Amino acid sequence: MFNSKKGQALAELGKIAMGIVAFAIIMVVGFLIVAEGQNQIVTIDGILDETNDSQKTVGYNATVTLANAMDDIPAWVPIIVIASIGAVLIGLVAMFRKMGQ
Repeated sequence: MFNSKKGQALAELGKIAMGIVAFAIIMVVGFLIVAEGQNQIVTIDGILDETNDSQKTVGYNATVTLANAMDDIPAWVPIIVIASIGAVLIGLVAMFRKMGQ
């Protein structure tokens, strides 16, 4: 179906889209695992007051740090998507330019 170079460029867009969907699913699962781990630590250790630092354990603090680190990742996804699509479009323009010469 995608025998021409134009078709190959469109196939690349499909691969990019599948990669982004896979990345999003992995991130959602990661967020859920960290949140559930934090909830389990709260339940097991009996941490009632989240502002009382003396009750917090190393495991709880690790989940908080990991959750905070993962919060920045979704902000980069639109930039990655735009850059990927831009690279495919630049490739298409270069290909059309060669065909016109």
